[in-house]
Amino acid sequence: MTASHESVSAPTRRTVVAAVGAAGIAAALSACGSSDDSSSEPSGDATKGGAAQDGSGKELARTADIPVGGGKVFGDAGVVVTQPKKGEFKAFTNICTHKQCPVSAVEGGTINCPCHGSKYSIEDGSVKHPPATQPLAAKEITVSGDSITLA
Repeated sequence: MTASHESVSAPTRRTVVAAVGAAGIAAALSACGSSDDSSSEPSGDATKGGAAQDGSGKELARTADIPVGGGKVFGDAGVVVTQPKKGEFKAFTNICTHKQCPVSAVEGGTINCPCHGSKYSIEDGSVKHPPATQPLAAKEITVSGDSITLA
């Protein structure tokens, strides 16, 4: 008697690639799932728990830390705070709109990017010197007494 040989076929390369691709897509989609992080709602209410994730409610600086006619970059918070006129505080994203480099300094009345030389107004974030063509996006801050916080 001869032993029966069942035909066992190995999976084709196409089957393996498809299975791996499907698993990767499933993992990516589950990571992108809705966490209901209220990104469509205005932030600023630290009692909702948003402060721990986006830095809102955390003190960035004291008003005395921001020079009149200048500003300061807070890289960890992703913001630049300026004081164009005494007692007037503005905030902008710290990411250059040209090639997404972080801006590095506020000098000479402008917010400056070291990568390609773009400069932005401390008053409204508008482009003062190319190659950037788009302004820095405004960020919300709250000034309470002598404390500046992300809103």
